[in-house]
Amino acid sequence: MRSVLYLLTTLVVMGMAFWAYRENYRTQAALQDMTHMQRQIGSLREDLGVLRAEWAFLNRPDRLRELTNMNFDKLKLVPFTSDQFVEVGQVAFPPPKAPAPNLAGTDPALLPIERPAGFPPIRPQERTP
Repeated sequence: MRSVLYLLTTLVVMGMAFWAYRENYRTQAALQDMTHMQRQIGSLREDLGVLRAEWAFLNRPDRLRELTNMNFDKLKLVPFTSDQFVEVGQVAFPPPKAPAPNLAGTDPALLPIERPAGFPPIRPQERTP
């Protein structure tokens, strides 16, 4: 009986050692993946900084003005002036939609609010009482 107990104890110890060995290598692999991801994130952030600097360089007002002047015959772009702005009353807005009929016993706050195309639906925290 004692030899069976020793054999089982030895097998349990060997199983635990095998499990610890596998966990050690899985942990090392996860740490290497994390290090690789952090390096990749750092290089992408550096690239993003370079792209932002290039974008700012290309969007300089004097450069854009020169491009506009060079391509005036094709684009016909002119600077904004104060006479190009109008009063809000002069803008032709579409007529407002008729309100939907209120269903009997339905709270109007619970009815869905129509949103323009391209807008996500309103989340509950966006509703105002």
